[in-house]
Amino acid sequence: MQFIQTVTDLQKIEKGCVLTIGNFDGVHIGHQKVLTVAKKIATEKNTKLIMMTFDLHPLALLQPHKTPGILTPLPLRKHLLTELGVDYHLVLKTDAELLKLSPADFVDKYLAKAVQPCVVVEGESFNFGFNRQGNVNILKDLGALKGFEVVILRAKEVKLSIGRPIKISSTMIRNILAEGRVSDVAIALGRPYRLIGQVIPGRGKGKELGFPTANMKPPNQLIPAEGVYAGFVEIGDDFEEVCTAKKKIPAAFSIGRSSTYGNDIPLLIEAHILSGSVENLLSKWLAMDFVERIRSQEKFDSEKALARQIAKDCKKAKNILAAECA
Repeated sequence: MQFIQTVTDLQKIEKGCVLTIGNFDGVHIGHQKVLTVAKKIATEKNTKLIMMTFDLHPLALLQPHKTPGILTPLPLRKHLLTELGVDYHLVLKTDAELLKLSPADFVDKYLAKAVQPCVVVEGESFNFGFNRQGNVNILKDLGALKGFEVVILRAKEVKLSIGRPIKISSTMIRNILAEGRVSDVAIALGRPYRLIGQVIPGRGKGKELGFPTANMKPPNQLIPAEGVYAGFVEIGDDFEEVCTAKKKIPAAFSIGRSSTYGNDIPLLIEAHILSGSVENLLSKWLAMDFVERIRSQEKFDSEKALARQIAKDCKKAKNILAAECA
């Protein structure tokens, strides 16, 4: 997949592509459906698939305090989109001029004149233009005027632990991640939620208790609710390496403030690897893939009580992950 940073770079690409537009944060199963259909059409028409996204969420400019957290960092998103067959990724700069464009002006400037697609593929909830005034029906009408077809796909629905079908969206995934429902998140994403960060020095408490941990620097990414989880880790020398790694090393994760040791401890993101001794991970990069939540965080009366509970957590994590690999 090639990145296109400016609209003028589109002049190098043959016109008549298949286009899809959106933020695609999470690259969840709904996004995957859109991209799979778009790629199929592009292959049938012997043309390229272009994905148009924006460097910032509009709320980052309009209401910064309401900007949604990131589910999928750009390097990981790039890897996932390449696997789905995206040929070109056009990233538009989110600025006041772009946000002021009416739906008709947006289509005229960026689609009819710049990209010149033959087909645009979107989900039914797609909105665009000033104040999100444009929808898929308006896009379809504008496409008929400007000479491109619009294919509209119904939202993907899945049945989560709540028992009833629910439409998949990045907002829904953010909400259930904040509740720690990582097994539901995995269903919505089609893969475990992946948190990526660099390993930093810890306080050594885990090692003293017999359960050494790798401590992750809090990343610029949504962090699941505080608790203890079962999952897999990937280890690499840089961000890019852990995006593509597939070793699936079993681990138990702890996200919390370690209230057993006081009330002024900052949020800690820790991984205890369950498959024996590992190399010194300091300054390495770690990817944590969340499979299932084991329990909420608790305050223990003593280190001995904490160590007993950690042993139980590790045993449960091993059983969960063994079933996952079976």
